[in-house]
Amino acid sequence: MALKTQKLTEQLELFGCIQCGKCTGGCPVARKTTLNMRTLIYHMLVDADMDVDAHQELWDCTACFTCVERCPKDVEPAELIISLRGELVESGRVPETLGTALMGIFRQGNPSGMARQDRELWAEGMEESLERAKGLASHAGSAQEECELLYFVGCIPSYDQRIQPVARALLRTFERAGLDPGTLGTRESCCGNEVRRMGEAGLFGMLVEENGELLRGVGARQLVTTSPHCFNTFRKEYGLDGMEVLHYTQLLARLIEQGELTFPEPSEARPGEHRTVTYHDPCFLGKQNQIYDEPRAILEAIPGLKLVEMDRRRERSLCCEGGGGRMWVEGTNLQERLAFQRVQEAAETGADTLAVACPFCLLTLEDAVKVQGLDEELCVMDIMELVDIALEEDLDP
Repeated sequence: MALKTQKLTEQLELFGCIQCGKCTGGCPVARKTTLNMRTLIYHMLVDADMDVDAHQELWDCTACFTCVERCPKDVEPAELIISLRGELVESGRVPETLGTALMGIFRQGNPSGMARQDRELWAEGMEESLERAKGLASHAGSAQEECELLYFVGCIPSYDQRIQPVARALLRTFERAGLDPGTLGTRESCCGNEVRRMGEAGLFGMLVEENGELLRGVGARQLVTTSPHCFNTFRKEYGLDGMEVLHYTQLLARLIEQGELTFPEPSEARPGEHRTVTYHDPCFLGKQNQIYDEPRAILEAIPGLKLVEMDRRRERSLCCEGGGGRMWVEGTNLQERLAFQRVQEAAETGADTLAVACPFCLLTLEDAVKVQGLDEELCVMDIMELVDIALEEDLDP
């Protein structure tokens, strides 16, 4: 164990740590659990026989990377937690719910463990569009069809009934903008972003190899995702050279700027959706990839919509506590999740709608609204749902 710990410390370059405490001071979950990044680094540096089993708070981390952003020495503290989790995973010492999610990904390609053949249920009512999209991806690179744009739907949008409308809205918007996206259909599997952050390096490596081969075989010039988590891992950890990886907010903002996607003015018969909206920056889109302006540009382009900001926004945005595997484990804190604080902050702006651009954020924040009894004053919607409603004006007689 001592040799392994020393090797891990050297690999993570923890010797650069100056023990300033900025990682712990900025960690959103450190305020409500015993997770203390500074203490963990100290133990790794001075205690060669550190007992990982004694640190169940390792599962509290959301991998939001606030600690990485704040570190003045570029130590990347969150990678230490991921590595320590890896030790627990290697010996099978993981929370049961996390083990179930990992097994579901291994067997069926998704953390819920639902059947692979049901991965296309998200497109109910859009079968014709989906068949064309699958066909484009299947025949990409041939003389008949070329897939310029590949849409990676993702696990949660494929299977979760609350998130499925977001994927349908995105596909409709592609069509309205004159795009012909391809999809992988039932061949699509989990991207593995959360798998790596749960410490399962072996399964992640398998997913990268299998998914990478499939994605490159399609020959698409652009890959667009629903989830910032998929976007993050494809962009940073797959090595998809020659393929531009985009989150959907980047693509939509570009289409709006170029005049290829426009919103109709509300008609007299239908005055439109007049909303006051505040936007929550997802960690994997904002802190980890510095995408702050594009989601706001989309919201500001929607007629009848007023954007107001929360105090904690952009790089200071508060994590919803859904990432890093936390969608499948409670952690050591049994009181309240960060999402509860976040929806209170949203309500204080006077907004009637909390806009998000991430499936995890949508689920955690919507649940928090219900638990906090804010249903009457605040609804949570994905930006794509707001875009879809605004574009429905085109369908009015």
